[in-house]
Amino acid sequence: MTKPNLELAPIGNCQVSALVDEEGGFVWGCVPRVDGDPVFCSLLNGDRQDRGTWRFELEGQVRSSQRYERNTAILVTRLEAEDGSAVEISDFAPRFERSGRMYRPVAYSRIVRPVVGAPRMKVNLSPMHEYGSQLAATTNGTNHIRYLVGPQALRLSTDAPIGYILEGRSYRVESDQHFFLGPDEPFVGNIRSELRRMEANTARYWQHWVRGLHIPLEWQDEVIRAAIALKLCQHEETGAIVAALTTSIPEAPGSQRNWDYRYCWIRDSYYTVQALNRLGALDVLEKYLHYLRNIIDQARGGQIQPLYSVMGAQELHEFEAGNLAGYRGMGPVRVGNAAYKQVQHDCYGQIVLPTAQAFFDTRLLRMADETDFAHLEEVGEMAWTKHDQPDAGLWEFRTRQEVHTYSAVMCWAACDRLANVAAQLGKGDRVTFWNDRAEQIRARIERDAWNEEGGHYGASFESEYLDASLLQMVELRYLKPGDARFLKTFAAVERDLRRGDHMLRYAAEDDFGSPETAFNVCTFWLIEALALAGRKDESRDIFEAMLTHTTASGMLSEDLDYETGELWGNFPQTYSLVGIINCAGLLSKPWSEVR
Repeated sequence: MTKPNLELAPIGNCQVSALVDEEGGFVWGCVPRVDGDPVFCSLLNGDRQDRGTWRFELEGQVRSSQRYERNTAILVTRLEAEDGSAVEISDFAPRFERSGRMYRPVAYSRIVRPVVGAPRMKVNLSPMHEYGSQLAATTNGTNHIRYLVGPQALRLSTDAPIGYILEGRSYRVESDQHFFLGPDEPFVGNIRSELRRMEANTARYWQHWVRGLHIPLEWQDEVIRAAIALKLCQHEETGAIVAALTTSIPEAPGSQRNWDYRYCWIRDSYYTVQALNRLGALDVLEKYLHYLRNIIDQARGGQIQPLYSVMGAQELHEFEAGNLAGYRGMGPVRVGNAAYKQVQHDCYGQIVLPTAQAFFDTRLLRMADETDFAHLEEVGEMAWTKHDQPDAGLWEFRTRQEVHTYSAVMCWAACDRLANVAAQLGKGDRVTFWNDRAEQIRARIERDAWNEEGGHYGASFESEYLDASLLQMVELRYLKPGDARFLKTFAAVERDLRRGDHMLRYAAEDDFGSPETAFNVCTFWLIEALALAGRKDESRDIFEAMLTHTTASGMLSEDLDYETGELWGNFPQTYSLVGIINCAGLLSKPWSEVR
């Protein structure tokens, strides 16, 4: 076994997902949903990588290669042996319409096809439960194995030899073999024909979904792969979008910056739906708006948390899973996230901004109405009340609070967009009301965030340090790209936080010391700012360089070592994939050039 790395490829169906390593091994996957128990946990299992995995081990294997079926979430891994024999493994989680609804079971499908010679293969399927504390006990029948994972069971239905799988013996593969790991219930129908039908239907679903995207002329493959991955991060049942599929991949080696990202951050989700909306993926936006309406109802005009579970649960108690050693042994492995207790005032803007579209976009199946506006005004009232109050900020400082400029600007954006919605609804008095609120917040920002001596905005009202979120002032329409204050602030941010072609989120010490890695989304914000400042050639060069750091599957994690180029942090990170989509759209040549 090689040491774990983030050269991983996601598969999923918006109910469950798995991360697959370069040799076709499932190394991370949770059931019954993304924030559930990781039955595949070898990614965080230290030296015990043979536990909590599902892989097909080819005798005499000498190489492997991977690709996705074009425009799908179906992954194909080719394993080749020293005698020239080879197999191809097709991995997918079924997703297609059936009986008038989307079929997306808690299930994984794998098809092994011998493509050259007479390969010999061993199946290692060793799910664990209770966060790596126990291997699953098994019972079996003629054509299935039951794996007891806590209070539930998973059933492997297959036409492969059950005895060989149970005893971990290698055997000769002379025909296609089919594996369906799913609910503990009899598999109905011929497994060979049913899995091939599922494979074809799942491919068709993804190809039709991609066909509806409005993509840029350049970097099409990169944008499509990022869009599919972002969709896989949505829990379709509720519409929630998780920040990443993993927990506790360190932001830097041995840093203890190990967090559980399998939850729905209002901030991350805002950026995700914004990027997908630019591609025309309205289905993700519509489902997420439904999730937000539930969150707003639940808050009843009160404080909005920065994150919730995919089911909308408010309490995400944080604890350490002591039976998992961590990524490369770099624990702790954390479950839950205490950031749910934090105060982060930017979330009010991040609720209003995506919701505002529902009052204007006639493509939506359900457009927002006056009742929705009344509820949204309650969120606006909180933005107004909190805009000049200290919070933990978007970087979630755990031991200090300040009035963060980004949070204040987001509160301004909430009031500004509410005025736009009021105008759309013909409510002149509310237009005046919300415009006045927005102007008062702007005046406070200009008074307290602008550093006259330094000639730039500060990261907070109380401090002079800088952070990369100040580059979002143009994206949020608070400033225009040519505004002298923005250009001066950009120059200061670039001077203090740029490291070669990469960007830190901030350089000041935080709860864990000074940051050691670049924050990938901030690098994309740098790329956008360069383009807006008229330095488009430089912007394109850095964007192209950034794409060289993606995995073979087109993914990025949260962080990157700006000296070695190694990826760190949870994976795949929605923030980072959003950066690929936004920068490609901004920098691409127009389609008119080829028409």
